Amino acid sequence: MPRVSRLQADQHRLAIEKASARLFRERGLHGVSVAELMAAAGLTHGGFYGHFASKEALAAQACTRCFQQSRLRWRERIAAAGSRAAAHADIVNAYLSPRSRDAAGSACPLPALAGDVAREPAGAPLRARFREGIAGLLGILAGLQPVADGAQAHADALVELSTLAGALLLARATAGDALSDQFLAAARHALTARSGS
Repeated sequence: MPRVSRLQADQHRLAIEKASARLFRERGLHGVSVAELMAAAGLTHGGFYGHFASKEALAAQACTRCFQQSRLRWRERIAAAGSRAAAHADIVNAYLSPRSRDAAGSACPLPALAGDVAREPAGAPLRARFREGIAGLLGILAGLQPVADGAQAHADALVELSTLAGALLLARATAGDALSDQFLAAARHALTARSGS
């Protein structure tokens, strides 16, 4: 069988990363096998180790990709908004929407992966990538706070990110019940009222 070109190998790796970023958010890190990840990427199971040393290495890379996607979406919303308050409201409303609840594979990785990451060993690369991802989202949220004090803006961003992720997680856990929509609505109201957006 002929060897694939460097371009094809890069395309295959990208396909694996994209498929795993979606599947890990939908089913968790331990809810999907390497064979399923490769099939979702349109590749055979045998080629996995030509791209990644382990499933854990892939999970760390997929985590980075997921957070990059979230940061990009948030920056696009900020660029399209007419003001800080409008950008904040747009991010909160999109994050706490039925679409985000129902489409975990393309939504923020924080509520989808936090439980799995918490079970990883302290020095695991996935934990480091997850912390980096959180730091990026916190930085964006802190920049949208109405207060000028950096420490206070960071503290407020911590509260907001906790509320966003927690409400979305609870809404997913209660999907199909009226309580699910109530979690989303209550958190949206609290966060937009608190910041004046």
